Formats: sequence, structure tokens, C-alpha cells
Amino acid sequence: MSNRQCREKLETGRCAMMPLQKTDYQEMKQLYMNQEVRKYLGGVRTEDDFQQIFEEMIDSREEYHWVIRTKDSKEFVGFLSLGLHHDGFSHEVSYQLLPEWWGNGYGIDAVRAVLDYAFDVLRLSKIIAETQTSNLPSRKLLERAGMREEQRLVRFGAEQIIYEIEGK
Repeated sequence: MSNRQCREKLETGRCAMMPLQKTDYQEMKQLYMNQEVRKYLGGVRTEDDFQQIFEEMIDSREEYHWVIRTKDSKEFVGFLSLGLHHDGFSHEVSYQLLPEWWGNGYGIDAVRAVLDYAFDVLRLSKIIAETQTSNLPSRKLLERAGMREEQRLVRFGAEQIIYEIEGK
């Protein structure tokens, strides 16, 4: 991936994914302070931890970060990113949505848009995603996006599944 910040807006029929900005701090904090959202993501973060994470995302030149909003009302839905995986060479899509938006198709729309961007614009050959085996809604979302299970491993104290999809 390039050595520049993401400046591109992505859209679907219902979603607008805007590049992360400093003004998104309070809305993003909702995700990192929400017990349900963070259930499979290492738990709720402290204010100090979140502030550091947010600043690193804002300053990142190696990852792409988007805030997901409804296209019509611009309501905050969640967040997704595209960056290097823990393995240091695979590119990973990851996401967090507020619970009130779960099961309404916004997550799948946003993930598909990022996959299209990764393959069509960035010309990446493969994208992975990692989720806990016990996170069934996330697994279903990734499978609906066309990703397939590639590997299982234990990381962060729980069994994880690595999903992958190859470019067109």
C-alpha cells in the first residue's frame, strides 16, 4: 500500500465511508467504550488508551481508515480499516459497528466497498480478515462478502479464524 493517508470517500447505495478525521473522535470513542462492540475485540478501552489509538490512526500513513455513515442522514454507523495484519505482510480489512446498526446490511455494504477499493484501486491481490471463532455474526458477514476460511489459530487468548479473498 502507499505511503499516504486515505483521502478517498467510498459509497454504496446506503453508506458513505469518509476518511477518518480528528472531528470523528467522540463518535469513534463510542465504539471503543461499548461493551457489546468490544466483546470480541479485547474489551472496552480506557480513555487514555483510546486517545492514543485514535491519534495513531489519524497519523498513520500505512493504513486506510474510514468512518461509516448513512448516506442520507449522515448518522454514525461505525468504522472500518484496511492495513497490515499482525503477520506483517497480509492486508486485512477490519470493522466495528455500533450495535443499533447490526444486522441491517451496513457492515456488508461497507466491507464490500473496501474490498472493491483494495482490488480495483490499490491493486492488492488478496485481503484477509481475522475474527474470533465464537463471533458468529462477524463470520457470517465475512462469508457473505465472499471470504472463505483459510486458517484457525489461537491468538489473544481465543481461537481465531483467518478469512481470505483473492482479487478478481
